[in-house]
Amino acid sequence: MAISVLLDTHALLWALVEPGKLSPAAVEVIEDPQNTVVVSSASAWEIAIKYQLGRLPEARSVIDGYHRHLRVLRAVELAMNSEHAIRAGSFDAEHRDPFDRMLAAQSLIEGLPLVSKDSLLRLFDVTLIW
Repeated sequence: MAISVLLDTHALLWALVEPGKLSPAAVEVIEDPQNTVVVSSASAWEIAIKYQLGRLPEARSVIDGYHRHLRVLRAVELAMNSEHAIRAGSFDAEHRDPFDRMLAAQSLIEGLPLVSKDSLLRLFDVTLIW
């Protein structure tokens, strides 16, 4: 049965440059051609910021070919909107990472399980696949 999933930023990066770091379940949902892989525009923002800060020096090639990489993954981009932003800013959870908060909000609002190794995202009551 086909499903749609939202990739956490690390899952996106690993799918593109280090697929061996993905779990078997993550590989299965990402590579299944019947599934829809969704990537948040928040991930592009996070990658660019962390690259600029020197925390992701290896991300230059991902940034330079970002849309081409999404096509290779057959991924659909999900834009951030005000509903997502309000939900991300309204969580009671003490998780402070703004990117994780946005991805959790998008996961819940759009009804998409989140492909992520980060078990702390469960603080937001999202469904994780890993």
